[in-house]
Amino acid sequence: MVAVKNSEADRFIGRPPPNISIYLVFGTDAGLVAERASKIIAHSVDDAKDPFQFLRLSGDDLAADPLRLADEANTIPMFGGRRAIAIDAQGKGFVAALEPVLAKPPLDCTIIIEAGALKRDAPLRKLCEPNAHAVAIECYPDSAKDIAQLVEAELRADNLAIDPDAKKLLVSLLGEDRLTTRAEIQKLALYARGAGTVTEDHVAAIVADASSLALNAAVDGAFEGDLAAVEKTAERVFSEGGDYNALLGAALRHATMLHRARLDAEAGRRGMGSGFGGRRGDSFEKHVRNWSSERLARVITAINQAIGKARRDPKLADQIGMRALWTIAMQAKRKAG
Repeated sequence: MVAVKNSEADRFIGRPPPNISIYLVFGTDAGLVAERASKIIAHSVDDAKDPFQFLRLSGDDLAADPLRLADEANTIPMFGGRRAIAIDAQGKGFVAALEPVLAKPPLDCTIIIEAGALKRDAPLRKLCEPNAHAVAIECYPDSAKDIAQLVEAELRADNLAIDPDAKKLLVSLLGEDRLTTRAEIQKLALYARGAGTVTEDHVAAIVADASSLALNAAVDGAFEGDLAAVEKTAERVFSEGGDYNALLGAALRHATMLHRARLDAEAGRRGMGSGFGGRRGDSFEKHVRNWSSERLARVITAINQAIGKARRDPKLADQIGMRALWTIAMQAKRKAG
């Protein structure tokens, strides 16, 4: 069957068709790949810790011995029951090992293949997607809506609510990897236990990526003409181990994305601000409105020049980075005035 879209994957895994015995779980979110593969394994065997019920192989194992997969898949567990085999697709190709089990799927064995990003014409997808007994399941980073729902569910399980501003902030910091997202929410829940409601202070204090708050605040301050925010938050970046690379890199990424979004807006196309969650998205939209593509092009050039100067004079690099953000902030103030 065709690939199951990321948005439909959890529902599909909860109630898979009875004819499916081979799962290809793939995508750019390695944590989500692992989480969904674990759910399939849990549904497929009674005890994943029992070596007679569950076996884990690598692509290299199967590339070296292509007949092993069919042998293992058709082996009857010593004490009966179901069996599952998980395959880590990293490493050498093992298409030759997969073809026999796709041609004649095992009766009481589920095969789960865990892979990274795969193009449409990747051999594993081309083999699994057209097969009536196999399915390919997409795993891509969660959307802001997905993360918000996950936050609410995880905190509810710990008898915690979260206020709207804190939720916006948390959603803006999470989402690149499902396992990391869950770990951060669980750590936050432990920190806020007994408080009843999670606040912005809880989020800023405990989320692993909270140091990015200072970077974002410094960059936002620059593009909004807030010199005090630039100075205060840039100093925090430096005190927490950051340097001009972090500061100017964040500013350059922001200016580049703003420039693209502004060009879209000026051409009547839909912009990119919706790609950010929470407060970060609000700032981005405001910056798109307030900066022209011409001015942003000049800012991009200035930031690149500052990066070059900082590399040539490392002793003054942090000061050069600060001066670049101050210059952006002064331009923003003149425009606002």
